[in-house]
Amino acid sequence: MTRSPGTPLPPPKARRRLREAASLTQTQLADRMGVTRATVRTWESGRTTPRGRKREAYAELLKTLAEQESAAAKPAPVPVVVAVRTGPGSPAEDTDSLVLPAKALPTEEQQERRPEPMPEPVPEPEPVALTPAQAFDALYEFGTPALVRQTFLLTGRRELARESVERAFQTAWENWPEVARDPDPVGWVRAVAYEYALSPWQRFRPRHRHPEPPPADPGDRTLLNTLLRLPPRHRRTLLLYDGVGLDLPETAAETEASTPATANRLLNARRAMAGRLPELADPEVLHRRLAEVASNERLRAAKPPTVRVGSERRARFRTRAAIAFTVALIGTTALALRTAPTHYEPPVSPGETVRGVPPKVAPGALSDEELELRQKLRDQLQDGPERLTPRLE
Repeated sequence: MTRSPGTPLPPPKARRRLREAASLTQTQLADRMGVTRATVRTWESGRTTPRGRKREAYAELLKTLAEQESAAAKPAPVPVVVAVRTGPGSPAEDTDSLVLPAKALPTEEQQERRPEPMPEPVPEPEPVALTPAQAFDALYEFGTPALVRQTFLLTGRRELARESVERAFQTAWENWPEVARDPDPVGWVRAVAYEYALSPWQRFRPRHRHPEPPPADPGDRTLLNTLLRLPPRHRRTLLLYDGVGLDLPETAAETEASTPATANRLLNARRAMAGRLPELADPEVLHRRLAEVASNERLRAAKPPTVRVGSERRARFRTRAAIAFTVALIGTTALALRTAPTHYEPPVSPGETVRGVPPKVAPGALSDEELELRQKLRDQLQDGPERLTPRLE
């Protein structure tokens, strides 16, 4: 989710001040930018920033409003002409000048109408370089409360919401160089938290099989149950657009879907919500009710150092597990090479039944010739026949 930096924009408070100085409402500014009022509200609150052409157009508009404010703050100079009469006895009787321009003291009415002098610009303090741990802690403190409430609306479970946000920040700490350069680090963490919370493997965990106590307020309980009946993709799209306040392209990019598909999901989700709760047909009312339901719950989260330590512990565990697996694989390979045969040994063929051989005859009495042959063999040398014994000639 790393993006290249775009056109620089003033701080969120300065954006709102420039719009109010130009006597523009959020609706009028949204019409000029071609976006919704909720998008302008998120731009001025700092939760999101425009990208691409919208960012360039918004920066140009703010620059124009700033120039108009500067031009209106400067008082127009009023030339004052004083007529000087010349005559006998006047100091200027020998001169040919009759009228001389001069500056007169302002009257009381002019003093009342004169605008107050502009205060001298205070030099902005130089940015203090933060360490990675300090920057991570600041991001965690800023984004955790809202992300936990959003994840609770997404899943309906308090512990799962807390665990998802903490796991997302642990992943962000492991990839901190990438997250620190991202234009929207909170959006980076939000995407990881939503993916972890909506993972289908969560249903197999024993701690998440039992339902949690519902909200105490009946209206909040009905709204949360209606929201949880939506498909996960529709629920996430509705929460990002009507809850967080992202525009349609940003919602499509975060949900990894096309803009038409995201628009269809949003319309179907709104239609389902309005079918069960007609009072939520207005997007503004839906946004307000979602914020109320999330704010009524007491959701807790761990401290930033605890999250960083947990992330480092998980990284060490995975490293050690990878080293152990590699050592085991090397040992298994060495054992296989040591015990494997070095030449091919053909397998012993199975025995076959031999047919057509006459049965063995039982031994009987020897004939005279057989008795003579046996005696002859017994009388010969045991080492072989005599012809093999060397003789002297």
